[in-house]
Amino acid sequence: MHANVQQVAEGTYLVAGQHTNWVILKDGEDVTLVDTGWPGDRRGVLESLAAVGSSPEAVAAVLITHAHNDHLGSAEYLRATHGTPVYLHAAEVPHARRDFLHQAAIGDVVRNIWRPGVLPWAVRVLRLGATEHLPVTKPEPFPAEGPLDLPGRPVPVHTPGHTDGHCVYHLPGVGAVISGDALVSGHPTSRVRGPQLLHGFFHHEGDRTLDSLDRVGALDGDLLLPGHGELHRGSVRAAAAQARERATGHTGARTN
Repeated sequence: MHANVQQVAEGTYLVAGQHTNWVILKDGEDVTLVDTGWPGDRRGVLESLAAVGSSPEAVAAVLITHAHNDHLGSAEYLRATHGTPVYLHAAEVPHARRDFLHQAAIGDVVRNIWRPGVLPWAVRVLRLGATEHLPVTKPEPFPAEGPLDLPGRPVPVHTPGHTDGHCVYHLPGVGAVISGDALVSGHPTSRVRGPQLLHGFFHHEGDRTLDSLDRVGALDGDLLLPGHGELHRGSVRAAAAQARERATGHTGARTN
């Protein structure tokens, strides 16, 4: 595959893989890699690093929004091959080790196969490594609170719900939020485009996912770099509000 690399701000690149995005934050030749796509995206990950003038050896750290296979795909490869540290929220570290798995099971997908787009998506991602066992041998919690001393100076913000330790990454310097699966702008199983939540069966705890939209919306920014879908330009606060409205049927409502 050839990954689609889009520069969205100075030193900030959104990369579209096969149904999943990752982000490269660049300072000189050194980079921070946020998420790593599916296992089947590895060639795309390596090509995207080369496309921005970097290399796997220059990755200062891999940051993971959450430890699902479509975001964790090459994290262990980079750790084992190049000694790259892999950082997550402390609550997500055991998930990355595969002490447990907070991920839609085959049965969840089968029960939702009637939804438009779910069947072709499922067939495609099985080929990309959806059911592979992908533990990170030595995942690490963030080394400090606040901005991380890494290219891009990303600030982790805990947004639980999709998984217990899901994090978004705020980039105050460029006014951007890397939102992982806490807030997306599209998905092969969705018939709408623009800010939205994934279907409920993808989330470990739907209510907490909805609550976490408030944490995303509280972040200053006008660039949303989602785990799925296209770059969204516009107020992150407004994007989170739109996703809530779509999820609940009207602004400010809650669902059980």
